[in-house]
Amino acid sequence: MIYLIKKLNFVITILILWILPFSTNSTENRILYKVNNQIITSYDLKKEFRYLSLVNPTIINLDKNEIFEVSKNSLIREKIKKIEILKHIENIVINNDYIDRMIIETYTKIGLNSNAEFENKINNIGMSLNEFKEKLSIEALWNQLVYEKYKSKVQIDISKLKKEISLKKTQNIFNLSEIVFNVEKAENYSDKLNQIVDDIENKGFDNAALIHSVSETRSFGGNLGWINENSISKNLREKINNMQVGEYSGPIIIQGGILIVKINEIKKEKISLNIDQELNKLIKLKTNQQLNRFSNIYFNKIKKNLKIEKI
Repeated sequence: MIYLIKKLNFVITILILWILPFSTNSTENRILYKVNNQIITSYDLKKEFRYLSLVNPTIINLDKNEIFEVSKNSLIREKIKKIEILKHIENIVINNDYIDRMIIETYTKIGLNSNAEFENKINNIGMSLNEFKEKLSIEALWNQLVYEKYKSKVQIDISKLKKEISLKKTQNIFNLSEIVFNVEKAENYSDKLNQIVDDIENKGFDNAALIHSVSETRSFGGNLGWINENSISKNLREKINNMQVGEYSGPIIIQGGILIVKINEIKKEKISLNIDQELNKLIKLKTNQQLNRFSNIYFNKIKKNLKIEKI
């Protein structure tokens, strides 16, 4: 019975993905936007919605206009990144082994168990494996570009991390989600914050992340996965330690934006006796956190110098 219900829900989702229109004439493929010389068509928006629905199925709970905006903004971000990447390399190509690892990480995140199962799922939403690989390649090349540009600015206090590890026998591990947002000159901070909070309350945190977040985690509903408390800044850790599962924070000023964080789950585990191994994990986590902030700063700088037109 449970299997039949799941199968019925999947079929309904697929039908929605195919019939939801993004223009007044769903059979017409029109150019809707241009980002410099990169075009975005009505068909591109449909494909983007199908992609987003795969990595974050809760998007189908949004109304048509919200789905349009989320899909449009996601594609514009991708086009901006692609334009910048192609200033540095000739083609969007990365190592096949690396792409394969990224695909495994992606389908594991969404609860699938094999490449065959994943490929079948993306075929069902009208997307080819090559199209999916290109999306992953753009993200990977963008991250590489950010790393090369900002690696010298990453600051890790190794002695402080070692001290924190050695003093603790157990630690809290948090499953967190985030919304990182910016306030444009034409926007009112209070109005924007109130809208985000309203969307969190009425549409769910993951959909609010899809709509408002500028973080790379937005496609996955802002989910950061499991993070140990030692890898979280002191300021944020103090706030999180006073929150319960299911609660979300108020706005927190961070480098590159404003953060709202939600606790999905908490668990406690013993600290590994291998301090070097634990240290390496923390260094990697803290490096990625800083690079994500630099990524947002870099993206916003590039975006200001590009021409984004509605056709």
